[in-house]
Amino acid sequence: MTSLRKLGSSDLQVFPLALGGNVFGWTADEAQSFAVLDAYTEAGGNFVDTADAYSAWVPGNEGGESETVIGKWLASRPGRSDVVVATKVGAHPSYKGLSAATIKAAAEESLRRLGRDRIDLYYTHFDDETVPVEEIITTLDELVRAGKVREIGASNISPERLRASLDFSEREGLARYVALQPHYNLVSRDTYEGALQDTAARAGLAAVPYYALASGFLTGKYRPGAPVESARAESAGKHLESERGRNVLAALDRVAQAHDAQIATVALAWLASRPTVVAPIASARTVEQLPALTAVADLRLTEGELADLTEASA
Repeated sequence: MTSLRKLGSSDLQVFPLALGGNVFGWTADEAQSFAVLDAYTEAGGNFVDTADAYSAWVPGNEGGESETVIGKWLASRPGRSDVVVATKVGAHPSYKGLSAATIKAAAEESLRRLGRDRIDLYYTHFDDETVPVEEIITTLDELVRAGKVREIGASNISPERLRASLDFSEREGLARYVALQPHYNLVSRDTYEGALQDTAARAGLAAVPYYALASGFLTGKYRPGAPVESARAESAGKHLESERGRNVLAALDRVAQAHDAQIATVALAWLASRPTVVAPIASARTVEQLPALTAVADLRLTEGELADLTEASA
């Protein structure tokens, strides 16, 4: 049995890989999404990440499609009530920003789509610097006190605003962020390391990084001269043009070969070993893509292998 990890100062215990829900209702239809969710939970997974804005960018979608799919799956799988569902507020086309009224209205819509009476982990998706942190935290605290939200987190926030939010929570005895969702992976380290990571570490926050596989680049399927059919091929393929990207692939190849492991598993294992990181987020469009992700729970890299990857990605 895979050991679950404690999510920061909360009492939530989560699998070391969060399943990204961005593909549900986008590149994975309802049947595919259900199959992926079934396979993930059967592998021991219990941590699903979504947002009310997923997938508003798709023509014909309005946002909330991913939450709706997850809600239907939960309703049809009564034995899965223990799954920790994280969602986010602030980027839905009809509920943009983090004013008190917006957060409250968006939370009700997320609860309705998920078919639950409480959101396990509620993130601010993008910070809204037009709203004082005092208003944001007070509103989130009201949702916690009303029993509609269990724990709160932040994503895409500056170290200064994060610190100010934590200070206000502590000073006023209000709900406090327990998790942070940064952009972080082997080819994007400066998006988290430094002041933001230091702030998270000092506050005991759990980092749950997104783009953990750099839009698929860190699966190893992008190689010089090898075309890839993917909605994200252009952004992922750019990493091949950098020396860092090529060095990282070479190091991943070495370590993966030593463990007879998938390259994606190794990239996730490096990320899961980093200070503050509790569970990287990765999404699977098909059941076949999933084993390489959930295998992170059982892959132990040596200090030397971790150092090799860290050096290659510097």
